[in-house]
Amino acid sequence: MKIPLDPDVAGAVRFQEYGPAKAIEGVVHRPLKKHRSLDGWFLEHLRVTGGKVEGLPVPFEVRQISLSRATPGRINAFHVHPRRVQDEIWCVVEGALQVWLADVRETSATRGARRPYLLSAEEPALLLIPSGVAHGYKAGPKGALLLYAMNSQFDTADPNEGRLPWDHFGLELWAEDRG
Repeated sequence: MKIPLDPDVAGAVRFQEYGPAKAIEGVVHRPLKKHRSLDGWFLEHLRVTGGKVEGLPVPFEVRQISLSRATPGRINAFHVHPRRVQDEIWCVVEGALQVWLADVRETSATRGARRPYLLSAEEPALLLIPSGVAHGYKAGPKGALLLYAMNSQFDTADPNEGRLPWDHFGLELWAEDRG
């Protein structure tokens, strides 16, 4: 540093990064177009032909569509689907979620990578989360409604919902920005 600081302060100073986050292999984030007017809006979520989602760089056959409501500030993390392929496409249709992804696939070129995404109804987007990428979220101050499609159906007799502790990848992921 060019400006000498008190050693206690210098050791604590951190700088926010503004460049693009590193990619995680297989993750796709695609903004959606919200058509607005004075009396409302229209959003096209997915185009599906023959059960397959159009416009993705990988094949994705829709097998289940679900909704999940998150109360304000809720942390729902971390999940991973290790028993069988279960890719998911997320879209927040109300409120906002701070989403964290962590690549835990043993043979992935981006193994160990972590990346945040902000999903909001204000600026809707699709987030494709491939199998083996751990995922979790924290709901914003107004909560959130998450619409998601899966290429696998939930089976209560053999659930494919592996859980990791909410702070497995670090407490700082969920810390409030107080700086």
